[in-house]
Amino acid sequence: MEALLVSEIPEGDNWEYEPKWDGFRCLAFRDDRKVELQSKSGQTLTRYFPEIVAELLRLKAKQFVLDGELVIPDRTEAAPRGAALGFSFDALLQRIHPAASRVTKLSVETPARFIVFDLLVDDAGKPLAQLPLSKRRVKLEGFAKKYLAKNETVELSPKTDNIKLAREWLSTTGIKIDGIIAKRLDLPYRSGERDGMQKVKRMRTADCVVGGFRYASSDKVVGSLLLGLYDDAGLLHHVGYTSSFNAAQKKELTEKLEPLIAPPGFTGNKPGGPSRWSTKKTSEWEPLKTKLVVEVQYDHFTGGRFRHGTRFLRWRPEKKPKLCDFEQLSKD
Repeated sequence: MEALLVSEIPEGDNWEYEPKWDGFRCLAFRDDRKVELQSKSGQTLTRYFPEIVAELLRLKAKQFVLDGELVIPDRTEAAPRGAALGFSFDALLQRIHPAASRVTKLSVETPARFIVFDLLVDDAGKPLAQLPLSKRRVKLEGFAKKYLAKNETVELSPKTDNIKLAREWLSTTGIKIDGIIAKRLDLPYRSGERDGMQKVKRMRTADCVVGGFRYASSDKVVGSLLLGLYDDAGLLHHVGYTSSFNAAQKKELTEKLEPLIAPPGFTGNKPGGPSRWSTKKTSEWEPLKTKLVVEVQYDHFTGGRFRHGTRFLRWRPEKKPKLCDFEQLSKD
């Protein structure tokens, strides 16, 4: 069941609200001693999360189908000092690895959790998808009370019918949660449909130092600005990029930035680190004197980085670069 992106939280007696977790959507199937994990697109996730499979097999319930989110708490010591920790989407991506030995190692070093928010088949093997959410949630809570009490690996997602609390949750998004999910209480579970679920994300802004840039792949003009934030030790860490510029703006940026090229740019975490997806071209970047500050719009910050590319809003010539720190994100 999918969610439709909307700009406002829907109100009414027919809605309830849950946090939108920053992870992999997952259906968990158990049939006696067999457990299968399936992604939103129908692909298997079973081999990538052996610790979740083992925990689901330890439950006394011998059969069920759960809908939920796989997440990995951000425990990395590499996260810049001063950066708030939450869930690490990068750690999840690292799990999708062909080497079983690598997956096993990561499952011990960075164990995942499974946050459940729907029950589609109960412990007696009875299908529940045709029931309205109001009844499925009651059955899910009964399942959690019976089988998940004090379980730190598989846990029940909170929910509320209080719109005020849902707005409070939304105001704190950007670290652990990715927004709010609103669900229709009167509808059954409709696979692939979006009419019964809506998602709301809160867009935020941050002031960042331009610590470098990358040239566009097709021309010798600036393609993206590389963004940095200072930690409490005074190190400038690369935290993301913005590339929302048209051709004329890219030409202007090139004229503005090329005279400022000078090392080191970033003094903490740097762009262009090893990656399965990076190429020689995407790893190349030009360092800049740390003189320029920009304000960008973002939707989520985790693991010391903006989760997606940010949107350029404006230059901030009046702001001192040293004031662009991680602390501003925790206060937002």
